[in-house]
Amino acid sequence: MTILGQNPKPRLNLSFILYPMGSSHTQQRTGGPVARLRESGHPLFVQFLKFALVGVSNTLITLLVYTFLLKVVGMWYLAASAIGFIVGATNGFLLNRRWTFREHVGDALTPVRWAIVQSCGLAVNEGMLYVLVHDAHMEKVLAQVAATVIVTVTTFLANRAWTFRVHAPVAVAGRSSAGHDA
Repeated sequence: MTILGQNPKPRLNLSFILYPMGSSHTQQRTGGPVARLRESGHPLFVQFLKFALVGVSNTLITLLVYTFLLKVVGMWYLAASAIGFIVGATNGFLLNRRWTFREHVGDALTPVRWAIVQSCGLAVNEGMLYVLVHDAHMEKVLAQVAATVIVTVTTFLANRAWTFRVHAPVAVAGRSSAGHDA
């Protein structure tokens, strides 16, 4: 309800959840849900959402490889976890570089930075998995899922801040913005 002379509070439009395929209710808008969120002025949220969607695919790949190696092949759970992590992380690098962090102009060190972040993520994952299985007596697959949640958030923050950071344009001394000498 509005009182005369007052503007109503803006409301968050979540119609993209109810109408994900662009029904007649949303056809006047362009793009899908991610595009509408990006246009809404929440770039960090959109980027995290993309990272999370890529993370879902990584997690599924990681857990499928882990479970297969653990249950079918009979591999030691920490080795199976490491292999699954590497396969999922590689998928994540490729998708995140092309979609989530596409504004990033890569350089020769991008894969190196990514490998360092993922190596740290793998170390945290393995440590948490070991503690959850041996000390908390958690089932191995459930422990892997729990470790994945923590590692996903930390590697997102590290990758965003360091691996796929976007640099502001650098002004050249003695040059105006038009490229002419000052």
